[in-house]
Amino acid sequence: MESAKKPAVRWLEISAEEAGQRIDNFLLRILKGVPRSRIYRLLRKGEVRVNKGRIRPQYRLQSGDQVRVPPVRVAAPGTANPAAQSLATLTDAILYEDDRVLVLNKPAGMAVHGGSGLDYGVIEAFRALRPSAPYLELVHRLDRATSGCLMIAKRRSELRMLHALLRSGDMEKRYLMLVQGDWSQGPFKIDASLRKNQLRGGERVVRVDPEGKVALTQFRFLEAYPGASLMEAELKTGRTHQIRVHAAHAGHPLAGDEKYGAEVFNRQMRGLGLKRMFLHAHYLAFEDSERGRSIEVSAPLGVDLRKLVQQLENAPDKGHDTT
Repeated sequence: MESAKKPAVRWLEISAEEAGQRIDNFLLRILKGVPRSRIYRLLRKGEVRVNKGRIRPQYRLQSGDQVRVPPVRVAAPGTANPAAQSLATLTDAILYEDDRVLVLNKPAGMAVHGGSGLDYGVIEAFRALRPSAPYLELVHRLDRATSGCLMIAKRRSELRMLHALLRSGDMEKRYLMLVQGDWSQGPFKIDASLRKNQLRGGERVVRVDPEGKVALTQFRFLEAYPGASLMEAELKTGRTHQIRVHAAHAGHPLAGDEKYGAEVFNRQMRGLGLKRMFLHAHYLAFEDSERGRSIEVSAPLGVDLRKLVQQLENAPDKGHDTT
């Protein structure tokens, strides 16, 4: 039997299209199947070099950079590939696609990328679906438990443009959510700074903290049910767990939120069949003035969340807060 050929050192020159991305993200893309933890170990040890010098994971590549990629054995074909069912699900979940970007209705329970014990996430699955695609990168992230609109850029220039829109607040992102209690009287604008990685019983959480990063969420009341409200949330900033923490801070935690939610309310919703957090990124829109295009995408609620809403609509004493 012929022995497998050992991988060799590669020197890659960064093109103008690839410039601007972080070295860790670049390596994750070209070393398909290599765990994120291994990528960071290679960077720490100095096995990855840019222009013959050591760099940090946060380094942003520039056009013309020479990148030394060390010999790394990637997973053999098929050993860490997404299941065929997952690939079919994601193919069916595409809501919009052109030559620069695609938007899918991310299923709840699927992480956006691999790592932390996960072999793959949405982005790895799409790269497996389209092995010849020169470039596929996440534009933003959704929590694993959150469903709905998720964008993937197909060009580096598109990623830069979309990131600029996110930073300037010129991309509209709205979420549907079910929360505890009657939220019909507000407050609807929650402006509370958030700090990440605060410890609570050994668990890392996000907390409201005046010393944290500025965070603003605009909520809108949609419908009242017994002990619950259907709301829409529009992100004005994009902090980790922002909607979940702001809703809990306002006294209306999300249904099914095990980290920031209310145990009794979650138990009541589980009794009605809710098996996950009720948070769905249902609307995404932006204007690309440079190319003269306007994109607006809506993701329908999953069957499971629609069923719960129907049950609540048919419940007695609609609109009366039983909490």
